[in-house]
Amino acid sequence: MLLNKVNYDKSVKYRNMQKEPKKQLLVFKWLTKIVSDITLRKRLKIEKINMDGVKAPYFLVSNHMGFVDLEINALCAYPARVSHIATLEGHYRRSLLMELDGCIGKRKFTTDPHLIPACEKVLNKFGAVLTMYPEARYSPIGTTAILPESLGQLIKRLKHDVVVLVHHGNYLYTPFWDWRRKRDVPLYSTMTRVLTKRDVEEKTPEEIQKIITDALWYDEYKYQEEHGIIIKEPYRAEGLHKVLYQCPICKTEFKMYTEGAILGCSECGHKWELTENGKLQALDGETVFSHPPTWYEWQRENVRDEIKRGKYFFADEVDVYSLPNTNKFIDIGKAKLTHSMETGFLIEGHYNGEDYKISRPVAGMYGVHIEYDYCYIRPEECVQISTMDDTFICYPSKKNQVTKLSLATEELYKIKQETKRIRRQARLEKREENE
Repeated sequence: MLLNKVNYDKSVKYRNMQKEPKKQLLVFKWLTKIVSDITLRKRLKIEKINMDGVKAPYFLVSNHMGFVDLEINALCAYPARVSHIATLEGHYRRSLLMELDGCIGKRKFTTDPHLIPACEKVLNKFGAVLTMYPEARYSPIGTTAILPESLGQLIKRLKHDVVVLVHHGNYLYTPFWDWRRKRDVPLYSTMTRVLTKRDVEEKTPEEIQKIITDALWYDEYKYQEEHGIIIKEPYRAEGLHKVLYQCPICKTEFKMYTEGAILGCSECGHKWELTENGKLQALDGETVFSHPPTWYEWQRENVRDEIKRGKYFFADEVDVYSLPNTNKFIDIGKAKLTHSMETGFLIEGHYNGEDYKISRPVAGMYGVHIEYDYCYIRPEECVQISTMDDTFICYPSKKNQVTKLSLATEELYKIKQETKRIRRQARLEKREENE
């Protein structure tokens, strides 16, 4: 049995993840500026804070709520050249164009040794703006996703000014769970220098991490309320059931549905309206959660409790497509996908005459990328699991499962880290007692 490898034909070549980044061509910088100006200028406002005298090179850290973020980032950084740390499937069938645009390819939620020298080249040799989206996926509920613990260490090593770009309205404009249909929402971005070179030199990685984490905080539904944004589109709730998958009334999972502006539970019949100002209002009985992110975090706590009680376990037959390079997705058939504290993510399948097993332990994944409507293969929900050499897109046969998988991945990782810290502290205290 092959471990973390698939028995591909010899014609299939893995992507060389050690490729050095290219300097963004001027034509791409100008083209991105022109297109973004045409499509966004009328609805976008950019506010720059503490940016006097800030010039490239610098490290630009951005929140991530939709594809429109990339256009806005290019506008904010202009006239500097920009290099994005971009997911590898973003290079799909356009790898050369992405490279000429200065992008650095990376597989999601993996530790890539090549990333640091690539970043250093962009900053120190090209003198460009290095853009990173540390959330590593679009926000499912319009709030900040978990950030990698290594972010502070990376910034400390790069030794450049750090600018944080926070977008507002992007999630409301094209929510992740219904990204194909736009809402009539204004866009507003703040671009703030939060750390100077000297700050980076003087502060610890932990202090840097906290500064970035605090600066990247956002809540789109609170933003909508505070700025009086009204969303009148009659389809405004359609797809929200993919994120809010558990009914707070009967506690049943995966029986939620949406229709127009209505979110409902097919198990108990309770219904809510997503109002024009972004609140959930029960059509009868108790509302429970009027703030969608509060509902989402309630689900998280339920998943965490399930894990702590030893009850969490996911298993399903999935259709698997792989992306060893950027040329095409390969249909490698059906497999069994399991997820638990003991195994982490485990894909077990058979392809081209040989069994394979793809393993990603809990301790190695602080998050996982999910999709509700994946544009590259099938417009359905799926979960993406990557190794250093390959990416596997898994389509579950069970429906409306991937949000819980995402929450469970984050909580499993947190619990594993907490357990490690407790054991480390216990060993330290025992050693001190013995001395």
